Amino acid sequence: MKILVACEFSGIVRDAFKRRGHDAWSCDLLPTESPGNHWQGSVFDCVKDWPRFDLMIAHPPCTYLANSGAKHLYHGMAKENGPNHDRFDKMLEGAHFFWRLMQTPIERICIENPIMHGYAKTYVGRQQDQVIQPWQFGHGEIKATCLWLKGLPKLKPTNIVAGREARVHKEPPSDDRWMERSRTLPGIAAAMAEQWG
Repeated sequence: MKILVACEFSGIVRDAFKRRGHDAWSCDLLPTESPGNHWQGSVFDCVKDWPRFDLMIAHPPCTYLANSGAKHLYHGMAKENGPNHDRFDKMLEGAHFFWRLMQTPIERICIENPIMHGYAKTYVGRQQDQVIQPWQFGHGEIKATCLWLKGLPKLKPTNIVAGREARVHKEPPSDDRWMERSRTLPGIAAAMAEQWG
């Protein structure tokens, strides 16, 4: 199969599919951290310019869509202070990007994001199909991850383990914190490749 992993600079999901013999490509505005098939640029240009993909797994930016950041949509992080129009505009941009990914003419699609706040869900137009946790795939930690699915079955847990540490939430502030938090864990990537490949 020809696989596109959109909004992925790490190569983790791409390489999981490659190990199973697929023609897997990552695509991101950033260069890849792991040598391999990578399109640096817009995912929509990639889909338009390349031969047909059989499956797309996308990890769009969640900064303005995640429920954990909903308070930042308001001045002083309080609804009574009124909306922060700059943040609302960026939220609408992010939701539109997410919606466009779901409309991509690829038969099988998975879009991954954290739990989304209500404004973004309204714009995207539907709830997630599944919520998974790292501890269901061999990683002893928690990080609720939502999957919006098109033409794919729900992902089945592969290795339920003990341990419920909120590792990514405890990471100290830094310039690359968002990068560390955005990486797909190898156990989840392996399950996607095994079950959807």
